[in-house]
Amino acid sequence: MGGEPRRLYQEVADRLRDLIRAGRFPPSTRLPAERELAQQLSISRPSLREALIALEIDGTVEVRQGSGIYVLEGPPSGDVSRPLGESPTELMQARLAVEAPVVVLACARVTPEFVERLQACGSAMRDAIASGVDPLAHDRAFHVAIAEQTGNSVLVRLISSLFDERFSRISAQISSRYENQLSWAAAADEHDTVVRSLAARDSLAAQAAMMRHLQASCERWLEH
Repeated sequence: MGGEPRRLYQEVADRLRDLIRAGRFPPSTRLPAERELAQQLSISRPSLREALIALEIDGTVEVRQGSGIYVLEGPPSGDVSRPLGESPTELMQARLAVEAPVVVLACARVTPEFVERLQACGSAMRDAIASGVDPLAHDRAFHVAIAEQTGNSVLVRLISSLFDERFSRISAQISSRYENQLSWAAAADEHDTVVRSLAARDSLAAQAAMMRHLQASCERWLEH
């Protein structure tokens, strides 16, 4: 019986480990820049970035801010066969495919109370950002509230599950490196645009706003 299929970032990480073991990238040396390495491996930069995060988590490489990514001495210190979560790139693609139409369903059931609930999520999110507190829980509450407004419990479970992948090891590592007050403030502004469209019961504008928000989130998170 075969095990769980390996995710793309795991396969790319395996290739890099093989190159390291073969002496292509000896210990203590710096890896090529992301663009160059992605070209060498014929993969996308987001897939490479995910693989490098996986290698960092298992102790194969070390990221030195402002200097680059260096190969560490010795074998990996973590379990290289264990998945670290869903691919963040695929996760954002799935959220875009699901949440854009969901906001249209929610728009058909807009109430003043629903709009107030979303506005409260936005206020709490901005308060957290201003206080230097992680606003992820308020971000989740916003997206789940829209799903709940559809009245479809399956969609609520699906969106909740997709969002909660943000807490996986690989997603959390990316978040810790690339998210900051400016990126969260941009997300809060995008939430406000979604809320205004929902309050106006403009389903097309709400869908477009949600798509722009998730696309921008993906770019901020994965495509620096």
